[in-house]
This record gives sequence, structure tokens and C-alpha cells, in this order.
Amino acid sequence: MKTIHVGTGVPYDVLIGRGLMDEAGTQLRNVLRPGTDLAEKPCLAAIISDTHVGPLYGARIKASLEAAGFSCVSYEFKAGEASKNLTTYTDLLHFLAQAHVTRSDVIVALGGGVCGDMAGFAAATYLRGIPFLQIPTSLLAMVDSSVGGKTAVDLPEGKNLVGAFHQPCLVLCDPDVLDTLPEAVFRDGSAEVIKYGMLGNEAFFEDLARTPIRDQVEHVIETCVAMKRDVVEADEFDFGERRKLNLGHSFGHAIEKCSAYGISHGLAVAAGMAIMTRAAVTKGICRPEALPKLLSVLEQYQLPCGTDFSVSELAAAALSDKKMGSGKISLIVPETIGRCRILPVPAGELGSWLCAGGVK
Repeated sequence: MKTIHVGTGVPYDVLIGRGLMDEAGTQLRNVLRPGTDLAEKPCLAAIISDTHVGPLYGARIKASLEAAGFSCVSYEFKAGEASKNLTTYTDLLHFLAQAHVTRSDVIVALGGGVCGDMAGFAAATYLRGIPFLQIPTSLLAMVDSSVGGKTAVDLPEGKNLVGAFHQPCLVLCDPDVLDTLPEAVFRDGSAEVIKYGMLGNEAFFEDLARTPIRDQVEHVIETCVAMKRDVVEADEFDFGERRKLNLGHSFGHAIEKCSAYGISHGLAVAAGMAIMTRAAVTKGICRPEALPKLLSVLEQYQLPCGTDFSVSELAAAALSDKKMGSGKISLIVPETIGRCRILPVPAGELGSWLCAGGVK
């Protein structure tokens, strides 16, 4: 088992290892109530999951928690990005209140990125904040969204526009659960893995081109989590370098919105990275040799390199991006494989960037 310590304002560990699902209760008790008999001081665990993951792993996590002395209640919402909204969030709050969850209890987020965002935002706001455990079950959630404390829900006007920073008390990454992950969902997470190579690790990027992610999945998770840990520790609340983690996301979020979230997050980010890198090469910011390398890796993992949405559609959608401020949007622009910069761009120039990126 690997342990990566995240030294944020509220510090915690990310544990990576096979079989951790069955240790969830023990690991959580050691963090929340070390040396305490939960029979004398009861603790309620509210397991939050979706209709895909809950039937697969809910009973297993419940058994592990109960064996460690926790009492459990469970809540499932309909799987998919379409559920990441204020209505589902409100329903979740009602469930927590009706279950009499207190600040001495804990929320357990069991699922992918949508579940982590929903459960984390509820944990951040219910009773002004209670502890929560992240048990990510998708590659995307393991390498990215479960670490760093960002929680949010979507509005019709844009993605992740309502949220809060709330660090988990612990993150458990069990690569065994990826064996049940549909190939399309695994591919979705591969885009975020490639993003880390593009951002700040050329050797890792080249390794992804040589060796399939599935053949080195524990190394991949550890590498991405360690990279994100370093960025988050330096900029926990997203005012500086942490914004680089949004490579591919400004145009990617616009693609998601234009598709009414029919295009998944990872596929949209892959397309967004390709568009941005193409534009950066066209504008003389990025080394030309970086583009074919990126496109080759994206194609190797069966990820898109562009979009059929128009410049006008994407530019309008991007105006709702949360990185917009004072009439400018902070674009994350590659300079080469393994190095990017933050570039504030006037909103009126978004169209020219999309055109330079090959969007019609």
C-alpha cells in the first residue's frame, strides 16, 4: 500500500492499494476515532452512492464499516452528470437531516467524480461542515477529483458553478474496483491522466505512450495524486498555479454544456486539450512537435481530438466558465510537453482561439 500525505489546511492521507475496499471501516475509524470504542461513542456513516456503483459495492462497504463499529445509512441517486444539480443536492440534504446525521458523524462518498462532488458539497454545507471519506471507484476520480477538496454541482448556466472547498478526512483508492469499470468510463479517466503528463511531467507522458495505463495503473494513480498533491499544497484555494490543473477544461466544459452533458467529462477534456494545443502552436506559443505527440497519445487511448460544435456555440458556453473574471478568462496554454502557462485572454478573443484550434 502506498500513502501520499496531503498537507493542506486540513491534512489527510491518500491510500493506494488493492483490497482497501474491505479495510474502509478500519481505516476510517483510525482517522476519525483512533483508539475509541464506537460502541461507547457511536458514529453514523452515511454512504452516498449512485445507481451504478451502489449495487456493486454498497453492501461491501457497509459490511466493512459495520465490522469496525459504525452504524450505516445509505442513499443512492441516479447515475450520471445530469444528476449533479441543486435538486439532487437538496434531496441529499433532506436525507441527511431525516437520518439525524450530526457533526460527530461522517459521510462516505462511494463512486466516481459526480458522487464525490455531490457528497463532498453536502459534507461541506450540511451543519456547516462534517467529515467525509472519499472512496473513488473510477480512474478519473482516483487520479484527480477525489483529491484537493473541490466540491460542486452544476447549474443550467454552466458546470461546477456552485460549490465549496472541503478537504476529505481520508481517500481510499483500490485499483481492484477498476476491473468492473466499463471501458468507456476507464477511457474517460485516461484523458485526465494524459493531462498530468502534458502539465508537468514529460517522462510520464512518454511512459503513457509506451505502456498502457491498465498495465501500470497503481503507478499511474500514485504519480497523478503526487503531482496534484504538490499543486494543491502550494495553492489550496485555486488563486494561482492550481489553475493549471484546468488544462483542456475551459473548452472541455463548453463542449459538455453544448452537448447537454451527453459528452462525458474526460472526452470533453481530451478534445479541449487538443484544441488548446493546436491553437497554441498556431499562435507560436507551443513548440510545433508537441501537437503530433499529444494527438498520437489521444488517438492511442481512443480519445477525441476535436469537436463538431461551432466556434459561436463554444464561445458562448465558455463565457459561463468559473475561470472568467473582469472580462477575461484564464486559459491554460501548453508551451511544450510537460510545461504550460496561465494566459488571461479577453472574452472577445475566445473565438480566435477556437478558430486557431481547428474549430469551425
